[in-house]
Formats: sequence, C-alpha cells, structure tokens
Amino acid sequence: MTQKPLALITGAAQGIGFSCAEALAEDGYNVILSDINADGVAEAAKKLGGTAIVCDMGDLEQVEAMFAQIAADHGPLSALVNNAGIAMPGDFLSYDIETFQKVIDINLRGVFVATQMAARVMVEHKIAGAIVNMSSINAQVAIPAIPAYCASKGGVMQLTKVAALALAKNNIRVNAVGPGSIDTEMMAGVNANPEAFKMAMSRTPLGRAGDTREIGDVVAFLCSKKASYITGETIYVDGGRLGLNYTC
Repeated sequence: MTQKPLALITGAAQGIGFSCAEALAEDGYNVILSDINADGVAEAAKKLGGTAIVCDMGDLEQVEAMFAQIAADHGPLSALVNNAGIAMPGDFLSYDIETFQKVIDINLRGVFVATQMAARVMVEHKIAGAIVNMSSINAQVAIPAIPAYCASKGGVMQLTKVAALALAKNNIRVNAVGPGSIDTEMMAGVNANPEAFKMAMSRTPLGRAGDTREIGDVVAFLCSKKASYITGETIYVDGGRLGLNYTC
C-alpha cells in the first residue's frame, strides 16, 4: 500500500489555512495543521482527520521543536504551506518597532525558517517537494495602516523567488499565493462596515470578496503535479484587483 504524502499547513486553525489543509486532504495528503490557537487547531485537525500541533511561528524554538516532532512521529514532508501571519495595523508615524518586529518575525522570518527546515528534509530524503508561501496583493500595493504587513509580504514574494532558485536543482518547487479581499476574520471589520466594504469592492472588478476555499484550491494546485513546471511565481487570487487602475 502506497503511503500518502505528508503536508504541513501553518496558521491552519481557521480561514485560509484551514481551507488549504482541507483542499490538500481531499487531494490525498496526510495533513498536519499547526497554529498558535490550541483549541482551534485541535478542532480543525479533527474535522479533517489530520494532526494538530501548537506552534507560534514567531518563536524559533517552537518552530524547531515542531519540525523535530514531525520528523520523529510522521516522517518527511512532501509539501509545506506557510500560511501563518498577522497584520497589526497602526498609524505610520507612531508605529512602534516592537510591533513591526513581531509582524516580521511571524510573517517573514517564520516563513524562511520553515522553508529552510522543510527543504532540508526534502533534500535528505530526495523528495520532489512543493512549498507554497502566503503572500498578498500587499506585496505589490500598499496600505498605510499596515506598514509591517506590507513589508513582510513583499519580503515573502522575494523569498519565494530566492528559495525557488536555490532549490530547483533538488526538484523542489517554491511558489506563493497573493490573496486579495478574502472573507476571513482579518476582513471582518471591513465586512461589518458598509462603506468600507463598498470601497473594498470598488477596487475588485469581480465585485465580491473571495472565499477561503478559492485560495485553498490554488494552493492545492501548486502542490500538485499539474503545476510541475511552475516555480518562483506568485499567483494573485484577487478578483482582478491588481489590474485595476482606478476606483469607482
């Protein structure tokens, strides 16, 4: 009996991360869901028949311990989805360095460390693996109230290219997905404000917020053999927003 490939999805207790895990599970992966939310990730893993691991991606020791646990208990990864992230909005002039650093630690440093650790295992076991990083349209377009988030997601876009080039000789593909306005808890404040929602949709040609599963399906595609000649790319799933040069 052929053993199922193993995938790790970070920030998987809810929203986009959960939908990524769900799509990969449907594609035949054994899924490991990690999140800082212990109760949430346990419930999410139970729904998918997967494994839950509590991990703060901004804490290097926790990330290292998670990968050691996966190696000991489950074996080598075939896929990694670096989804965990935070935004932490604030005024640019008063934005404090501690907040900025926290966002960078989780959104960018955490992605680098996890990518490096997963890739080492893939190389060691000669696995033609796939890594997908969660970037954002804010890697390309900026919002003044989320300076650290924008900087981190731009970094993820470039880190994806760097990793793809470095790992190509090992047949490990590294890509990113850049969501636009997706119906998640992060967008809850916009959804609750009719004027804010109208403004968000005015810059989205398809005229609606995206569903988290629409991101999960793209991630699953990038982890599949159907994407076997794609690496170093960021695919923007944004309802056409980046192509728009005006707002209504």
